[in-house]
Amino acid sequence: MSGGAHPGDRGGGASGGGFDLDGLLRGVRDPKAARAIAARVHELAARLERPVTLMEVCGTHTHAIASAGLRALLPASVRLVSGPGCPVCVTPIGWVDRALALAARPEITIATFGDLMRVPSSRGTLEQARAAGADVRICYSTRDALAIAREEPGRQVVFLAVGFETTAPTIAAALEEAEADGLANFLILPGHKTIPEALEALVVSGELRIDGLICPGHVSVVIGSEAYRRLPEVRGVPCAVAGFAPNDVLAGVADLVGQIAAGTPTISNRYPRVVRPEGNPAARALLARWFEPADADWRGLGVIPGSGLALRAAFAHRDAGRIPVELPAAKEPAGCRCGEVLRGVIDPPDCPLFAAGCDPEHAIGACMVSSEGACAAWFRHERLAAKS
Repeated sequence: MSGGAHPGDRGGGASGGGFDLDGLLRGVRDPKAARAIAARVHELAARLERPVTLMEVCGTHTHAIASAGLRALLPASVRLVSGPGCPVCVTPIGWVDRALALAARPEITIATFGDLMRVPSSRGTLEQARAAGADVRICYSTRDALAIAREEPGRQVVFLAVGFETTAPTIAAALEEAEADGLANFLILPGHKTIPEALEALVVSGELRIDGLICPGHVSVVIGSEAYRRLPEVRGVPCAVAGFAPNDVLAGVADLVGQIAAGTPTISNRYPRVVRPEGNPAARALLARWFEPADADWRGLGVIPGSGLALRAAFAHRDAGRIPVELPAAKEPAGCRCGEVLRGVIDPPDCPLFAAGCDPEHAIGACMVSSEGACAAWFRHERLAAKS
């Protein structure tokens, strides 16, 4: 059950005993409400038999937690860790190597969102390739890339399609438009990944005991809260979909601690003003028309079956991954522990490069490059607290 009622609230959950968590969320940035929700977390945590680890899996949540100082509001028995919620961060070196190899071809224009420009590959970055003469252009939407394809029919325009289920529908819509308009020179390099499969892989690995998951709000708008059903029912891990204001995140924490204390793992939707159990049917149908599940390689997690989106065979002519290129042996930056950060095994300050040669202005690893990366969030908001 998700949306509306919250089964985890009954019998010791976050809103039990007359505590109106939903009412407090009417003021998602109200400091008084934040203190009340935090106090509820402390009350619920006192019922726990052991410390618990909760993982958030959205880059926006990562920065909301860090910028609002939410960790300082929680009891010592409740630990928050970041998971693979940054799409640029989980994109593997080999995929970036392929993008660089395509950029080196004289007939190709690479169109990309700006956060990919400084992500390291085995041979440098897209930013360095552009400085050396490659035709690499920053776009603010896929429609910008479509416009380039229209204006320059003599060039192959390859859009670097990275992201989760949030951005994938916009890519599918652009492909739909290109197909309808006969823009044969518009292609994508598929790199999209899907969140539920990665979460289950993390839980099953057992490398880190994950007691609860704060599920991403933006992704859940598309796929729906029911997409996480296997996690509580098969794996016994509570889930709470949360929004992005500080009190939204705190409510997700309270809900998870309540579920754990009550021993009733379920899916709780604490973002019902935006997220529905079934998600967005139109977006899901568009994705199903253009893409099919495929095995995907994640930085730090390896290959996860069925966790990627590959173009369907009928649209193979839009797949720039089929263009032959020479690729180097994939090589991660020396000393970078981004993969362990993405698995929640270490916090960013545990990496020896953190703030010691690796910072947002001189990033070595993808988790510091991306504005959604955990290392960037810790550096900007929690670096001093980590030293204390």
